[in-house]
Amino acid sequence: MSIDPRVALQSLTTALEEHLIAASNRRGDGDPAVEAAFFAVADAFEVYEDALYEAYNEVTPLQVFEDEEDEQEDGDVDDDEDLEILKD
Repeated sequence: MSIDPRVALQSLTTALEEHLIAASNRRGDGDPAVEAAFFAVADAFEVYEDALYEAYNEVTPLQVFEDEEDEQEDGDVDDDEDLEILKD
């Protein structure tokens, strides 16, 4: 079942807004609300990117990268590692 890219975009926008709220209300380093919002943005972006590609054979100029520091510390890469969304 494919997701409408407009619905996926709205979910991404909502995730970004929730991340901003969590960041502005941060209660110190490692705040679990900020971390959860961070991962929600990464997940919503991937859903949007997949929906956009499936519907229009198009992608965004953004990518989700794994945090190399965590990868070196843990040795193995896990899908739940810290992610960064960066422009190419």
